[in-house]
Amino acid sequence: MKAKDPEQKAAYIGVGSNLGDKLKNCLAAIDLVGRIPGCNVEKISRFYRTEPVGVEGQDWYVNVVISLCTEIRARDLLENLSAIEGGLGRVGKGKWESRTIDLDILLFGKDVVNEKHLTIPHPRMHLRRFVLVPMAELEPDLIHPVLKKSMAELLAGLSGEDQEVIPIMEM
Repeated sequence: MKAKDPEQKAAYIGVGSNLGDKLKNCLAAIDLVGRIPGCNVEKISRFYRTEPVGVEGQDWYVNVVISLCTEIRARDLLENLSAIEGGLGRVGKGKWESRTIDLDILLFGKDVVNEKHLTIPHPRMHLRRFVLVPMAELEPDLIHPVLKKSMAELLAGLSGEDQEVIPIMEM
């Protein structure tokens, strides 16, 4: 996806849920992201049933990646995403805890950001099959701004161990 003018950026958001009606939670989040002033949802990957990574005893997730064309700053996007998470019942931000909804900025144009509470590109996206499968579906040739590899190359470099990703729905 390419931004339409210099004021706009292409942003990629990872959406996930492993509590409650997971698919409904993801769909509600995507709808709300599309309502953020200055943001337009351009593409939605397939939805995937995904195995939790880094924890034991959690229910599997539903994950999807969306692409946005946005006119707002990355920090403003993060604040809006956090508000959506809270509105959809997410409590706490503990590392790898179960959640009704999780919204992560994966990429924001070609920007590299290292601020308190905001790191872009997402620091673990290149290690996560549940991110790279939908990213490679949407934009296989998109280049990671730090690693200088395409989404398809990053996905091909992952082992499949402990990261099962199963398509569940076409949009």
